[in-house]
Amino acid sequence: MLRIALIAHDGKKAELVSFILQNKELIEKATLYSTATTGTHLERAGLESKKLLSGPRGGDAQIAAMVATNELDLVIFFRDPLDKHPHEPDVQMLMRLCDVHDIPLATNHSAARLFIAGLKALGKL
Repeated sequence: MLRIALIAHDGKKAELVSFILQNKELIEKATLYSTATTGTHLERAGLESKKLLSGPRGGDAQIAAMVATNELDLVIFFRDPLDKHPHEPDVQMLMRLCDVHDIPLATNHSAARLFIAGLKALGKL
């Protein structure tokens, strides 16, 4: 089963939930992990995920550790590049580890859509 991490900065949480709902039939075939606040937004929309800590409290670092130990197949992180984030070092570490460990990382709606379409075409979703 495919393992997907879902993260969104506050200004992008609604967009991420909308994206997941639009792809619900595919995403339901995967094991989902999320940072705590993002997971709460997903729950309100009727979606389940395994919630970790919130991003500022270490959730981004937890997901980075999962990337480093090959526990994830895809990270979808809808980032808000126009806002300041106190946990930016954790975000940068997560992005760097995705590159180091060759884990696909979608940081916006268009990239996530392409990854999901590709996984569907490969029969992985």
